[in-house]
Amino acid sequence: MSGRTFAIGDIHGELDLLRALIAKLPFVDASDTVVFLGDYVDRGPRSREVVEVVRALDRDVGCNVVCLRGNHEDAWLRVVDSGWPEFVLPPGNGCRNTMRSYISQNAFDEMSEATFASLFAGKFFPPDVIAWFRTLPHWYEDEHAIYVHAGLPPDGKGGFLHPRDAPEPKALLWTRSTDFFRNHRGKRVVVGHTATKELPPELSSYTVDDPTDLWAGPAVFAIDTGAGKRDGFLTALELPAAKVYESR
Repeated sequence: MSGRTFAIGDIHGELDLLRALIAKLPFVDASDTVVFLGDYVDRGPRSREVVEVVRALDRDVGCNVVCLRGNHEDAWLRVVDSGWPEFVLPPGNGCRNTMRSYISQNAFDEMSEATFASLFAGKFFPPDVIAWFRTLPHWYEDEHAIYVHAGLPPDGKGGFLHPRDAPEPKALLWTRSTDFFRNHRGKRVVVGHTATKELPPELSSYTVDDPTDLWAGPAVFAIDTGAGKRDGFLTALELPAAKVYESR
């Protein structure tokens, strides 16, 4: 079958999970599309290598590749542009792990004043990576679905806006609304960002006995299955067949 789309959830620096997942996907060709939902960096130990692999995938595999912006890439752009210590400091955001993947271990271990300054300004990122972050689109759409990192904002009438109509594009990267997962209807939307185990299990039609799995609601597929966190794994969804692949 040609013309397939493979959506891949939040990777968060987990290169081994990404490699394991890619190895399980069927052969893809120029008629297929791979859509990454963002959050390539932070938490896991190998953010630098994840970015390198994702950026080179279209060349190495020969299919169309769409890399969306996640809230973590968006956050790092804010760090670089104006500073955001509230994002950099919390251990759960995993920012130090990203810096560790880009600088020498000795420099990281010393954590000198200059190293701290680099962390809090995102200066350890190579310029081409920051430039790439800036090019990442907020959403993508094909005949199968709408793809966006976090979700759709409400339209004020009980429904949800198409991404092109979002008054603030950042909402597509940061929103967390149970209302969206429960009540969106219409064209299918594929998202990451919110871990599936945090979503209403009674609404998922996919292996309801395991809340860590992909979440399949009436019109939303959520595929952040916790990569970068303890016991997390990476998930891909093939459309239109709705076939699920996991790194575990």
